[in-house]
Amino acid sequence: MIEALNALLSTYGLWLVFLVVLLDQGGIPIPAWPPLVVASAQAMERQEPVWPILLAATLAALLADTLWYLAGRRHGAHMLRLICRVSLSPDSCVSSTRAIYAKWGAPSLVLAKFIPGFAAVGTTLAGHQRTPLRRFVAYDGTGAVLWAGVAIATGVVFHDAVNEALLTLESLGRVGIGVVLVALVVFIIRKYWKRRLFLRELRMERISVAELQALMDKPGRPLLIDVRSAAERDATGWIPGAVHAARVADLVADASAEVVVYCDCPNEASAARVASQLKQLGFARVRPLAGGLEAWLAHGLPMEAAPEHSRRA
Repeated sequence: MIEALNALLSTYGLWLVFLVVLLDQGGIPIPAWPPLVVASAQAMERQEPVWPILLAATLAALLADTLWYLAGRRHGAHMLRLICRVSLSPDSCVSSTRAIYAKWGAPSLVLAKFIPGFAAVGTTLAGHQRTPLRRFVAYDGTGAVLWAGVAIATGVVFHDAVNEALLTLESLGRVGIGVVLVALVVFIIRKYWKRRLFLRELRMERISVAELQALMDKPGRPLLIDVRSAAERDATGWIPGAVHAARVADLVADASAEVVVYCDCPNEASAARVASQLKQLGFARVRPLAGGLEAWLAHGLPMEAAPEHSRRA
């Protein structure tokens, strides 16, 4: 097994590294770190340089990320919704990721690959928010080098332990290969199960934009809760009368009040989570706005904005 692996890595090693990283960063649930660690450990065993592995991994990651960036630039919010629908890590689609990028911008891409689920969403957001391509490549490329470098350094430092583990797997024969395959399957199943639980959490009744408009025209209008970050609110404004989620505890006293929660995220994920939490606190009439802020804007409805002086401050 070790001889076969060495022969395979010697002949196709860089192409295999490139392909695995490209698939991983492209969204296919194939973990790229273990192959990078093994490839660098085997290179040390053969007394070969590891910089070609770093170069291949960096170029593959940068290519995949640039494709996400271009997709986000062209398709915007629709691309973000697609990521959330197909991702095995749907928690990456909620507002925490958007808040990180809103706060730190392109520099957040340097560490994006170390934050579960951030990479694809972060690079797509960079395109959606029209981050200049040069700036994107500079920060994302730095992040790709750092991410691949840590994996390769791990293989270099612990190459003896890695090779011993490979020898142990070799001694187990088919059982060893089975252990690796089972571990990979368990990894994918665990991600899929987390996705199912997340999507189940989002299943609740929505309120349409037309229904919300009708309620707002009546006496006793509903309480509108905006769960986006403060930076996003200041940048784009909010639905008239909406309050930030951080102020809800001070404003809501009647658990029978009609409450509508909205966000600007795929599947109304953040809004649904907040609505679920409010229901657990005893609020009976809580619904997310179907389509979120995007649906409101698509109907050409007005927005409220912060005073100019407060935005400058």
